[in-house]
Amino acid sequence: MDSLHKMMKVTIFLLVAMLIFSQYTRAQSCAVDNAIDQKIATSVAAKVSAALARAQLVCINISSRGRLAVCPSGYKTTSCSCGMACGSWDIRNENICHCQCAVMDWASARCCKVSI
Repeated sequence: MDSLHKMMKVTIFLLVAMLIFSQYTRAQSCAVDNAIDQKIATSVAAKVSAALARAQLVCINISSRGRLAVCPSGYKTTSCSCGMACGSWDIRNENICHCQCAVMDWASARCCKVSI
């Protein structure tokens, strides 16, 4: 019985030692992971800030006769204006102003893009 008792004590001691060791290594691993994550976040934030600092919103106006005004490639329509006191318009395909009134002499589009 005495050897069984000693064997149980040794087994319990080894289990406790393994638990302590695993907790210690997990804490070390988390500290290293956190440091790496922080370094990556700082680097990404700096690059994003630099890119945003160079970004500009570039807008132009396009006018045409008739009911449609089409923005050039790369630009998106942000608003429209219509002649003949027409206040009804919609944007088609993200780059075309369409005046909805039956009789229309001109249409105008405000076209914008983000430039870096």
